[in-house]
Formats: sequence, C-alpha cells, structure tokens
Amino acid sequence: MTISIGAHVDQADPIAEARARDTTLVQFFLGDPQGYKGPEVRYAGGAAALRADAEAAGIDLYVHAPYIVNVATTNNRIRIPSRKLLQQHVDAAAEIGAKGLIVHGGHVNKDDDPAVGFDNWRKAVEATDLKVPVLIENTAGGDNAMTRHLERIAGVWEAISAADGADQVGFCLDTCHAWASGIDLADVVEQVRAITGRIDLVHANDSRDAFGSGADRHASFGKGQVDPDELAAVVRSVGGPVICETPGGPAEHQADFAWLQDRL
Repeated sequence: MTISIGAHVDQADPIAEARARDTTLVQFFLGDPQGYKGPEVRYAGGAAALRADAEAAGIDLYVHAPYIVNVATTNNRIRIPSRKLLQQHVDAAAEIGAKGLIVHGGHVNKDDDPAVGFDNWRKAVEATDLKVPVLIENTAGGDNAMTRHLERIAGVWEAISAADGADQVGFCLDTCHAWASGIDLADVVEQVRAITGRIDLVHANDSRDAFGSGADRHASFGKGQVDPDELAAVVRSVGGPVICETPGGPAEHQADFAWLQDRL
C-alpha cells in the first residue's frame, strides 16, 4: 500500500528538507517550541513564498505547535497565553497553507478535577478561529495529562464535540507516546477511532523506553523497544499520512522510511 511518509525537519527551509529526504510531507515548528513569543516564518520570502513553493513542489506542510501550549490547565497565567499562542499558530499555519496544526493535549494540576480540563479544551476550541485543522496529539507521561490515557482522550472528545468548530478538530496518534503511556498498540487504532471517529496523522516513532514507562524518548525504527510488526500495523491500519519524529538527518530519516515501507 502507498502511504505518504515524511519527517519532522528544521523550519528554515522545509522544501529543501523534504527534497533531501525524497518525501512530499514535512512537519516543523514555526518559532521557538519552548517560548511564548509567537510564530515566526524563517523561510526566505516569508509565509507567502513558503506556501507558493510548497504548492509548486507538491509538498504537504504540517506545523507542530509549541510544547508549552496548555489550554486545559486551570492556571490562568498559562491557559490565557496558551490560547493566544494557539490562535497565532493557527493563523500562521493557515498563511503557509499547512494541512494541520498539531497540539499536545496538555494537563491539569494535581488536585484539579480532570473534567475542568476537558471543559477548558471545549472553551479553547470555541474561542479559536480554526482556519486549519487542529490535531490533538496523545502524550506519553504525566498523571494529570489530558491525552495520555484513553479515558481522558474520551473526556476531551466528549467535551469538544459540543463546541462550535469541533469538525475542525482532529487527532494525531503518536506510537511512541501510546507505547510509553501504556496503551496496547495491537488495538490502539480501533480504540482511538471508537472515541474520536478519526485519526488524521500518525507520528510514527520507536521508543527508547519500556512499555508504560511514561517516558517520551523517541528512537529510530528497530532501535527501540516497540515491536516492529505492531508499529507497522498501526501505520497500515490508519492508512493516512505519517510523520517520523525519529533522530537524525536526511540519511537516517530515509533509512526509517525504507524500514517502514518494507513492513507495510
């Protein structure tokens, strides 16, 4: 089967990065993944040039929101700037013609009711002008995380399904995160689809650490602890676009693409 497989790359020239990997699909940050400063397009010629050049080259772009975005939290000093940052990244992703913006599920504080976090997700969806699909990603660790465990993902989904704009919210399934969080990869696709109705993107990653470890440490395919057949089965079962967030540059990524294609 033919599945588009790409990689997470440096943001300065995603077109060149895609060509170096012989792929039509890349993901990157716009700006600092750990900062509130807001997105910046580092491509020569800016957003309009990146959009035009990607279209001309037939390359699909995905943007990963900064890790610090946490729209679920009850802490106003984090939630309010997070919502602002989310909107800024949606706007910037739309300007470059991105297919989607990937956002981590975030977390609440230790003594908070998770239901408050679910409802904060609903409010964030309603407060954001979703010009591109926002793809919520499952995460690896944290006892108070919103998208680590299936029942929490279900809580988020139930809350946001009542929001205006819910049709623009999709799901990004990360294989390393699922493994590290203790979700069995054998039926993860079935389980997630039963909750969300959709999986829009796969982050295909091996895991350095053990099943259920809670550790978010990606490894190149075949060099981590995830069963190769199970990893390939997830990708096959989803049947949609794949981003590898594995270590290394073009050569390592091409080796990962080949490894995965061989098993599909």
